[in-house]
Amino acid sequence: MSAQTAEKNGVPGGSLATDKGSTTIADVVVQKVAGLAAREIRGVHALGGGATRALSALRERIPGATASVGQGVSVEVGEKQAAVDLELVVEYGVPIADLARSVRGNVINAIEQITGLEVVEVNINVNDVHIPSDSEGDEPGTARVR
Repeated sequence: MSAQTAEKNGVPGGSLATDKGSTTIADVVVQKVAGLAAREIRGVHALGGGATRALSALRERIPGATASVGQGVSVEVGEKQAAVDLELVVEYGVPIADLARSVRGNVINAIEQITGLEVVEVNINVNDVHIPSDSEGDEPGTARVR
């Protein structure tokens, strides 16, 4: 909920403290919300840098382990505000400026609606472009040339 929407409804924007008590939102909550919201956008292949993604791939091979939803996401959370840094791998051919705009908007909306915190910035670092042949590769034993 944005501050403007909250004020129209008579609730102070981003306020998590009332006369009945306060609510504290952990950094990991905002990190997960941001990561999930970023992944919802078409054209985002993955989050995180090369080393982070490699560790995640290893983690996925361990029975019962799951990849971290917050991978590639760093946050700073205050009493009423949050700031987010994202590391993205984008699909080849997707206009990066448009993708960044969509990701930023979706992350801001998700965090503000779910947590009530005001998002002051979402910084996006595109650190790689996924090319379909990068992960598909040739079948083992198949020679490319004869």
